[in-house]
Amino acid sequence: MSLAQSVAVITGAGQGLGRAFAEILLKNGAKVLLTDINETVGQKTLSELAASHGQDKVAFLKSDVTKETDFQSAFSTAKSKLGAVNIMVNNAGTGNEKDAWESTIDINVKGTIKGTKVALDHFRKDKGGNGGVIINVASIAGLNPNPCGPVYGASKAAIIMFSQCWGMNTDAVSNGVRINVLAPAFAETEMVKALRVGKEIHKPEIATQMLDQVGVLPVEKVAEAFLELVTDTSKNNAILKVSAHMGKGYHSLK
Repeated sequence: MSLAQSVAVITGAGQGLGRAFAEILLKNGAKVLLTDINETVGQKTLSELAASHGQDKVAFLKSDVTKETDFQSAFSTAKSKLGAVNIMVNNAGTGNEKDAWESTIDINVKGTIKGTKVALDHFRKDKGGNGGVIINVASIAGLNPNPCGPVYGASKAAIIMFSQCWGMNTDAVSNGVRINVLAPAFAETEMVKALRVGKEIHKPEIATQMLDQVGVLPVEKVAEAFLELVTDTSKNNAILKVSAHMGKGYHSLK
């Protein structure tokens, strides 16, 4: 899949993995609409990426993934500023396990479902679309349980199963839509930095041990795995794991 004529919408793109995904797409010729609920961070990232890749290659929209109308606005904004969207990246996520645990479900699970639903409506050929690829960002925590994040783990497991169900759905496949899952281990993001503090998780001492044992990936390495899922048109309904110590590899639930 050539990215020269591609346009992507990325949630949670102001920093961390979302920004790394935007950068690798831009480097390979795509245009990108960054969306993030944090307007200050998003605008800063927009300024930096526009300076590196061109004002006409990237745009920003403040967006809340808990609101389906914001996804609709993202698609219409991207189309008017950059062109028709054919890549959707549901990346926004959080990991609160305690006082705001419901936000973890609202953002991680419901946000991914809403983003996928809107993208499917835009991409499906039987609804006037031209096909496309949806990348839903889960985590190895959705495959390997641990005591530090039961809500987070459950949310990422839900993303994986939701994506697998749609990935094998003939309504998606026959209408030119691929759906893949990226499942990274720890990466150099603000969320992972917060694990060492441990205010929002259970058993922070175990989280620290896991970080030391598993290792922490540069976000650029996760972005390389992400790019493979986007550009390799043979990949549909795939789950790609990537970690510092084990590298990358495909996982099957069968």
